[in-house]
Amino acid sequence: MTSLRQALMLGDGGVISLVGAGGKTSLMFKLAHELSMTGESVLTTTTTKIFEPGPNQSSCVIVSDSATGLLDQANGLIDKHPHITMALDSLPDKGKLIGIPPEAVDLVWKSHLFRWIVVEADGAAGRPLKAPADHEPVIPDCTSCLVGLAGLSGIGRPLNAQWVFRPERFAELAGMSRNSDITETAVADVVTHKNGLFKNAPAKATRIAFLNQADTPENCAAGQRIARLLTEKINTGMKRVVMGQTWADSPVSEIYEL
Repeated sequence: MTSLRQALMLGDGGVISLVGAGGKTSLMFKLAHELSMTGESVLTTTTTKIFEPGPNQSSCVIVSDSATGLLDQANGLIDKHPHITMALDSLPDKGKLIGIPPEAVDLVWKSHLFRWIVVEADGAAGRPLKAPADHEPVIPDCTSCLVGLAGLSGIGRPLNAQWVFRPERFAELAGMSRNSDITETAVADVVTHKNGLFKNAPAKATRIAFLNQADTPENCAAGQRIARLLTEKINTGMKRVVMGQTWADSPVSEIYEL
């Protein structure tokens, strides 16, 4: 069984930012659980918004309107809670947390309080696929590993707002017409486009594509076809393609080197 730590080529600490669609939040908390089980300190947060985690995702959530306030709280809790989630504010009526800006992530990282910081740096409104707008994604400069997700449940579906967040952008990047069926080639093209999945990637960050929702034979076959297409492309800047299912006990099923 390959761990997420191994699959994502993680070392002894760093900032992992998650972008794309189709499982960022579940991957964030799955990875945080795996890392914190070894006794290492882990922070989970977002530069956008996330649903407030349940106790099975993060047992300690702290909220403050400043990075220094968050650090003060975390410093008093980290001995009992190796995994902490931070937010600047909450939206109780929507059940969501407002995350911290990327410069605050940089500040928290420089405090050396956490061995790992896992950041959801993009929003997708629950769709399996997306293409970023001009202001997206919001990636901290200190990111050492950038994971771009794509949900395999979108393959073969019509290119519309039900299945794709910002479908007009996706269509433009993939060279498709709206409402045509989404193909493996289209996903591979959006993953590797300069304004696609890894847009705004920090130069030093290791880039890894994660093809999620490989939970049916059809989705697995689609993921394998996308991975093969990605291995044939040159100068993508990516190191690896991982395929799996973030909800599974064993979330990694296949790895492709690029």
